[in-house]
Amino acid sequence: MNKIIFGDCRQTMQQMIEKRTKIQMCVTSPPYFGLRDYGVDGQLGLEKTVDEYVQNMVEVFRLVRELLHDDGTLWLNLGDSYAGSGRGMTRTSLNDGKNPKTKGLVLPKQNAAQSNLKPKDLIGIPWRVAFALQADGWYLRQDIIWHKPNPMPESITDRCTKAHEYIFLFSKSRKYFFDYLAIKEPVAESSLKRLNQNINLQKGSNRAVGKSNGPMKAVYSRSSRDNFKRFDSKRAAVIPNQLYGTHREERPDCAYDLLTRNKRSVWQISTKPYKGAHFATFPIDLIEPCIHAGSRVGDVVFDPFMGSGTTAAAAIKHDRNYLGCELNPEYEHLQIERLEALEKALRGGSD
Repeated sequence: MNKIIFGDCRQTMQQMIEKRTKIQMCVTSPPYFGLRDYGVDGQLGLEKTVDEYVQNMVEVFRLVRELLHDDGTLWLNLGDSYAGSGRGMTRTSLNDGKNPKTKGLVLPKQNAAQSNLKPKDLIGIPWRVAFALQADGWYLRQDIIWHKPNPMPESITDRCTKAHEYIFLFSKSRKYFFDYLAIKEPVAESSLKRLNQNINLQKGSNRAVGKSNGPMKAVYSRSSRDNFKRFDSKRAAVIPNQLYGTHREERPDCAYDLLTRNKRSVWQISTKPYKGAHFATFPIDLIEPCIHAGSRVGDVVFDPFMGSGTTAAAAIKHDRNYLGCELNPEYEHLQIERLEALEKALRGGSD
């Protein structure tokens, strides 16, 4: 537990399965198709065709699914790219610290043709992988938009600059662990202003066709669920001028929470450099909500493409255990330095 194993993640995961290792969740950002050479034999992302890349992703996450507990989840970040003649392809994502010695790799024209892609086509890698995983047995639960306020500049004049990526939430089973309370967010300022209105003092308007009993107000005033009354053996509650509704008073949400709301599916998170990396990394702010929602304190968080160790750092920060794989051994010193510094900081700076 709490270790990163170097080597091909497929071989490593097979060994973990044989040892009956179990994880609660996986959060990861795999190498993107045809966009960067990490300088290591056997690396993913350099496949000759899109279909081959997608199939490799299916095989990787099939192993992840075997490692997961039945109520486990997969949080998958993938960026997209464009087919072209060798110059028109753009890296649209900032992955978790890959090889800084290379400037990237573009998809050759002939490979694009093999996948029936035209030059300048958006390949659609994230959705191709998502649908392939769904067909392989995963439950595709949600597409989350990672909105980047500081996207990479693009020298293009015939489309918009790409400022988002996807995070797909998959589950192993129909029912799975998801702590929505742990990631609730503040309500919008406009909602707070509306809630602070004195509805009874509003004049209202005659916008209802045929309305004859006075002006209509946008919101009917009622205090809280404390006004609910039970009748006989039914779990019923009377709301003035409305139909019966049901509510169990013993439920933890028996009072309205007016200050927070369920987390929305668009997450605005800036990319941030890591001082030891000289390249953009998988932001820890992007991983933390996934970990809060997908695991409990003490659970195991897994990343088969650990890179600079961001997932491990997020797990440590929030009292989770971690396991990871990484193909490139050059990252070991960076991971050790990063995680040791974090653990020291969490201890209050003492050795």
